[in-house]
Amino acid sequence: KPAKRLSSDSTNSHEGATAGELSALEEAFRKFAVHGDTRATGKEMHGKNWSKLCKDCHVIDGKNVTTTDVDIVFSKIKGKSCRTITFEQFKEALQELSKKRFKGKSDEEALQEIYKLIEGKGPELFGVTKTVASPTVTRLTDTSKFTGSHKERFDSSGKGKGKAGREDLVDNSGYVSGYKHAGTYDHKVQGNK
Repeated sequence: KPAKRLSSDSTNSHEGATAGELSALEEAFRKFAVHGDTRATGKEMHGKNWSKLCKDCHVIDGKNVTTTDVDIVFSKIKGKSCRTITFEQFKEALQELSKKRFKGKSDEEALQEIYKLIEGKGPELFGVTKTVASPTVTRLTDTSKFTGSHKERFDSSGKGKGKAGREDLVDNSGYVSGYKHAGTYDHKVQGNK
């Protein structure tokens, strides 16, 4: 715990203990705000990323807070014509949810608890798409069983040869294909001098 005390002392903010935590909260907000959107600045968050944050950080517990609650709070907090929320609105939304998520605690305590769930977190990337190993697909993608011209496209380890495996590369060396002593002419001529 002393690390947290250190960070709040170094910020010299009137908010005291929460100052150190807010930066971690803002960091989490930014990570989720830019997730999956290349044009995002990290200053605003879409509803989709807001629900992802609530899921990944376990704000949604399925009992007190559900996905529906999260969506309702988002709609309530954002402006009528807006599709995103700012960091300030994000904190308001969390305040709304903290009352539901931590019912027995005071508003301040509940807010601290919900901050702890989110601080320093980023979007979870694992388990996004699951691949199913089906025997059919495995059989079709096993390069060792390929025949004909397709066989030429992979080396013995099953790695693709790229361009060399797809095209008939033209030999412009001037030698007849299959000639065993190709490339030895210069060597012979220099040897005779």
